[in-house]
Amino acid sequence: MPQTHPGSGPVPAAALLDALDPEQRAVAEALHGPVCVLAGAGTGKTRAITYRIAHGVATGEYIPSQVLAVTFTQRAAGEMRGRLRQLGAGGVQARTFHAAALRQLQYFWPKAVGGPNPQLIDSKIPLVSEAVRRLRLNAERAELRDLAGEIEWAKSTQVVADDYAAAAAKAQRTPPRDAAEVAKVYAEYESAKRDRNAIDFEDVLLLTIGIMEERPDIAATVRNQYRFFTVDEYQDVNPLQQRLLDCWLGERADVCVVGDASQTIYSFTGADPRYLLDFADRFDDPTVVKLVRDYRSTPQVVALANALLDRAEGRAAKARVQLIAQRADGPRPKFAEHPDAETEAREVAREIRKLMDAGVRLSEVVVLYRINAQSEEYEQALSDAGVPYILRGVERFFERPEVREAIQVWLRGAAKARSDHASDTLPGLGADGPDEDGEGGSLATEVRAIFASHGWTPLAPKGAGRLRDRWESLAALVSLAEEYGRTHPDAGLDRFSAELRERADAQHAPTVEGVTLSTFHAAKGLEWDAVFLVGMTEGMMPITYAETPEQIEEERRLLYVGVTRARERLFLSWSLARSPGGRASRSPSRFLDGLRGGVGRDTREGAAGGVIRGGGSARRRSPGSSADSEERPRRVVEPITCRICHRSLIDAAERKIGRCETCPSTLDPELYEELREWRAGQAKKQKLPAYCVFTDATLTAIGESLPATPAALTKIAGVGKAKADRYGDEVLGLISAHTADYKGGHMSGQTAES
Repeated sequence: MPQTHPGSGPVPAAALLDALDPEQRAVAEALHGPVCVLAGAGTGKTRAITYRIAHGVATGEYIPSQVLAVTFTQRAAGEMRGRLRQLGAGGVQARTFHAAALRQLQYFWPKAVGGPNPQLIDSKIPLVSEAVRRLRLNAERAELRDLAGEIEWAKSTQVVADDYAAAAAKAQRTPPRDAAEVAKVYAEYESAKRDRNAIDFEDVLLLTIGIMEERPDIAATVRNQYRFFTVDEYQDVNPLQQRLLDCWLGERADVCVVGDASQTIYSFTGADPRYLLDFADRFDDPTVVKLVRDYRSTPQVVALANALLDRAEGRAAKARVQLIAQRADGPRPKFAEHPDAETEAREVAREIRKLMDAGVRLSEVVVLYRINAQSEEYEQALSDAGVPYILRGVERFFERPEVREAIQVWLRGAAKARSDHASDTLPGLGADGPDEDGEGGSLATEVRAIFASHGWTPLAPKGAGRLRDRWESLAALVSLAEEYGRTHPDAGLDRFSAELRERADAQHAPTVEGVTLSTFHAAKGLEWDAVFLVGMTEGMMPITYAETPEQIEEERRLLYVGVTRARERLFLSWSLARSPGGRASRSPSRFLDGLRGGVGRDTREGAAGGVIRGGGSARRRSPGSSADSEERPRRVVEPITCRICHRSLIDAAERKIGRCETCPSTLDPELYEELREWRAGQAKKQKLPAYCVFTDATLTAIGESLPATPAALTKIAGVGKAKADRYGDEVLGLISAHTADYKGGHMSGQTAES
């Protein structure tokens, strides 16, 4: 991959394209219009989209500051920023949805709302706990976490408290307690939040959307700033995030989305793969590219992954990507059945010990299980085998107090002292002398000495607990200093400190040397040389509460994600009994049927990735278009015209009210005030901002067009079917009553003003 130093100019466009395979190159060359990249696991999707952005910058098609790339984790956003810097596109913004929206909200709040910015809460749990106390309910810590998760799902899918019970039933969710109680907690949580002038992460998106829908001038400012959008992991977008993306885009279609429907595993949080599956139906002339060349895994692992999806069903299965392995042969996946769970854990630990003794780095080994409760057996078995391990899902590395103190106080202070007294060295160290290991650079030695002055020792303390956690955090920084010193032999403390601060900003934690223990969900987006998939039994994979066909298929996709984390070695195991001597009541997962006796053809053969291109200019399609028919007719998109002078409307605000700004308004002021009063009542009842019911522009359009039927109401911009279903009867009734009063007044000799 071409390399540049941060701050250097763009890499030559030809060099960028030459570094890509044919399908990746097709992505990089599709710089305009709607682009959908269906990227299988291990096919280099991040490479494709970062090279696409860099290619746009190198050719002058993109101004870096006008590009916004969004993804779902700080880690992914940090990785993307790092790659773009290397490719000479460092001015491009790469952020999570929430981070991008928060910056916009904080910037526009004084202008759009006024007063102090609301306080963003880091966690819902404290306010959920307060809501529970207000309602005089009891809930343990674990249940508070589940209640917070339900509220997050509801808000992400744009469900208010009053509608929660019905929406949860429709979505076939299993609430942590009675749905009516959850709805009450949800409503009280929102009340407690307002009392503190606080907002949560979903509010960040909702308020940003509201400001852009309410203020066309602000929407225009945002759209002038960002003209080209890239969305990674698009299969994980939820309705609220999609609504924000639509606000950012406006009427434009310069968006590239990347995803894999076969890796949709977060529907329980509100993620909806339909946005990816229906993408080509929402736009005219989209470009669709399939990335199929798997550079991560051996042909044996790829064959198993493909075979696992051969029996998948549903829409996601129809859009699957058949992977084609690019690596050399490796060992066949191993399947192992054990009499009980204790034996299974012990044998997994023994196998890992063999890998460790053979020279495999433990940081390249992972044990994946379905639920966190399964970790205890493997923690014990690995400890007994003398194999170190780490647990995923704990506090982020750079947020740990000892890490923040080490970077911000110890290292930064030492670097400043070194720059102030360049001739001084730490006691016992020569500025250019070899370190304790005989290596040339002294960076790691200096870091060790600095940490030692604060009580750190090379030998780990015995046992577990907070002391051991602190030691491991600092040991990881020492390892990072060793790695950085090898790749940057001339670097000193100042450059290393700057590197750590940059990584902290990107939430990019160093790898700690130990076997990773993780759930399948937490492993998404990661990869290891050796992967152990344990507990592969019915009731665990698929999980016992997965009952509907859709839920079962999501469990299959979850296993697919686990399989495709492996580069070279893959182990799948299960046990027949819970404990030694117990009844053998378990059976292997149904997903393993047909896989243990061979997994199909050589995946290095077969058709290359498909590139489906559309011609001509691109325009947005309506979100309701069908995606089921491959031979669907093209929908003719009629221009929006002024209902008074019939001129084509271009400006977003004019399109929303349905007339030119200069054309006279037919709005009855009394009706407008009645509509505003009705909206205020709805907002108070639902405990929502008024613009979340209808914006002022939408009320103006309703008052001017005077719809008499539900169909006419849904044609008004800003209404849509969902709002028409919810508010239509009341709005139409209000209009009908006002119109009758108006006509009656004229019939009795009164004027409209009286």
